[in-house]
Amino acid sequence: MQTLNDLLSVSAALHRHLCPRQVLGVQMGRWAAELLGIDLPQSDKRLLTIVETDGCFADGVSAATNCWVGRRTLRVEDYGKVAATFVDTRTRRAIRLAPLPTIRDTAPTFAPEARNRWEAMLLGYKRMALADLFSCQPV
Repeated sequence: MQTLNDLLSVSAALHRHLCPRQVLGVQMGRWAAELLGIDLPQSDKRLLTIVETDGCFADGVSAATNCWVGRRTLRVEDYGKVAATFVDTRTRRAIRLAPLPTIRDTAPTFAPEARNRWEAMLLGYKRMALADLFSCQPV
């Protein structure tokens, strides 16, 4: 698996900037891979991902998983939620990940040097443990 910084660079290249939602997308993709036991970014079409919003978050998920709309491995069901369902098409196991409601308040404690709330979320989401960022539900 590529490092967090490598994956964030891929996502940032798509937008010409890096934002907290991209970090959430990359981190979510990384944790899904860990929970499902899949090496990511994938080189085949084993993983199907359904994101519940578009934009920066979805691009972060794509950078981490190598799931893309054009490859038919990423679906966008825009409910306006930063959440995604990850389906292992080989084992048929699926999980839904979503940010915990407390992460915006917790992130600044991981980035005391941040100049503002936006930067605190950006840095905090990079530094927080994955289990402290997201809830996980079997689907």
